[in-house]
Amino acid sequence: MFEDLIGTELGWHRLEYNWRDSALYALAVGADENDLLYTYEKNMKAIPSFVATPYYNAVNITPRSPRPYPVNYAIVDALSRKLGHRVNPGFHMGFQIEMMRPVDPIKGTLVYNGWLDKYYDRGKGKGLDIEVKSEIYDEAGNQLAVTTSYHRLKGEGVDGFGGEAPQKRDVAYPDREPDYVVDSYISKTQNVLYRLTGDTNLSHVDPEVALKQTDRGVFMQGLSSLGFATRMMIKAVIPGEPERMKKIYVQMRNMAFPGTPVQIRAWKSGEKQAVFKYIDLDSGKAILDNCVFEWE
Repeated sequence: MFEDLIGTELGWHRLEYNWRDSALYALAVGADENDLLYTYEKNMKAIPSFVATPYYNAVNITPRSPRPYPVNYAIVDALSRKLGHRVNPGFHMGFQIEMMRPVDPIKGTLVYNGWLDKYYDRGKGKGLDIEVKSEIYDEAGNQLAVTTSYHRLKGEGVDGFGGEAPQKRDVAYPDREPDYVVDSYISKTQNVLYRLTGDTNLSHVDPEVALKQTDRGVFMQGLSSLGFATRMMIKAVIPGEPERMKKIYVQMRNMAFPGTPVQIRAWKSGEKQAVFKYIDLDSGKAILDNCVFEWE
């Protein structure tokens, strides 16, 4: 029914950055006074999840838009036109990064494009799951990463048409205490700080807009949680060597909020693989669950 939407893309975009953007991103995902590796230009390294910043971005990219307009928004608009009524954009379900080479932390350009790669029918009244694939290159044409963003759309007519059902990607966590535990804190202004990296969606800064989605007010960007988890997992398993990260996959389960202590609980599951959860220590709930981290 929606086969003609496969391949829908926004076209190639550019995001130019320098060492200050790298440092700002690190601070936005919780880097502290002990993380000069990411925030001081001497011997600086980039947190790999920096490659995810173009996905929701309305600040540094060209061509520009007034608010972030990723491919999943374009699909919502296309489906709304196709069905003749407004489709609910639903929610962000997860994100995956596969790294091909490290990001230059000092200066560069991310050249990227994203498109609708797959969709799945969850059944009548349950929604449509979509996967958006993106390729990210440096300005010399070297591929840096491939990302996959997972979303669930809702609304009359978007499901129950007999399409392929989604496959579960549940992690089997070992029945033992975590092999790695890393603590961090989402500051009370973390949402504003992360917003400066480019995700200017109003629900992360405007209380009136946020209260339409949750009674707790403004909440953190999903890709901020991804960045926190990336930084914390590097600290756990490959400290000081972010360039060794090859892959991270996360499922977004609960909103994160400013002013919250958080914790990574990780278990080694292979020679160079770990599974983990990113926990809100106030509620005990997993912000990110069924997560996988791989390195070389």
